[in-house]
Amino acid sequence: MDLSIFRFHISSLVSKCLLLLLMALIIRTLLLPNSFSLVSKNYEFGLLKSDVRNVKLKFLEVPQIVWGFNNQKIAFARACLTARTLNRSLLMPSLSASLFYKEIDQLQPISFHKIFQFEKFNSLCHGFVQLSRYSDLTNQSSIINLHKGSGRKWTLERDLDQLKEFSKQDYDVYETIRILGKNPFLWHDHWPVSDYAKVFECLVLVDEISKEADEVVSKIKHFGSVVSKIKHFGSDKNGVSLDQTPYVAIHMRIEKDWMIHCKKLEQRSNVSDICSSREEIMTRVANLRTLKSSTILYLAVVNKLLEDNLILIGWKEGMHPVDKKRLGVVGYRL
Repeated sequence: MDLSIFRFHISSLVSKCLLLLLMALIIRTLLLPNSFSLVSKNYEFGLLKSDVRNVKLKFLEVPQIVWGFNNQKIAFARACLTARTLNRSLLMPSLSASLFYKEIDQLQPISFHKIFQFEKFNSLCHGFVQLSRYSDLTNQSSIINLHKGSGRKWTLERDLDQLKEFSKQDYDVYETIRILGKNPFLWHDHWPVSDYAKVFECLVLVDEISKEADEVVSKIKHFGSVVSKIKHFGSDKNGVSLDQTPYVAIHMRIEKDWMIHCKKLEQRSNVSDICSSREEIMTRVANLRTLKSSTILYLAVVNKLLEDNLILIGWKEGMHPVDKKRLGVVGYRL
């Protein structure tokens, strides 16, 4: 038997088999595109990351996000990153329009799109995380509950194990994973700061609130121009223009709700450097080398949660503090 003919026959047979397999794969891809949308998971430095393909097909629902505005932003970012980890789209959560310490039942819910631009967020965060509306749900009964733990017994490892478990394909049959539990801003972190920054960059305030922010800035600059004119009264200088008025915003965490919280943290951690007094903050600000000799200090505090009304007193010479009450913007949402 001619061996060359035998080798040609074998080669031809293999080629035909490969061609048939390729055609079958192409047909399967066209008819069943979702069968190839496998979620890839990579574990880098012990942290869970996930692909965001098919993010619109499944959803994550979280409880109302509470406490102060900054805490709500952090909780929202954590909710987004949790959804991304589970390869799901986050259902637009409710934020809180009022601030009550402990009295959670008195919190007034407000929809996300009343504070931030929904479409803008999805546009800026496209391919990273995604928000969805409840109207996007197709089967509101296809829900599984995920009970997130809290307290010191709920460790970083247990939280990560839970995320890994709910990332398995077994849970893909459920359209929605609903997280149950309180204080979502206390969830343990599994994501780098850069991921948080990406979410924050996608948060754009609605026009109404942006206008309030512009008005606050305008009032701060006007206050600075008045201070400048008083300072240079009787001299050849006429003060500085509004656009040249230097100012900085200082988030002073000295309200009673934070002081209660941070003191408990100090006791549990056996440290004494978490809480900062009004005097300590004044000293740190005074030592900032980047501040000019004459600067307006906008003190961002919740006046009604202060233990005293001395925040405008005792600042370094050349620093001119002002708060919401003095600016006349107490009713503003910023």
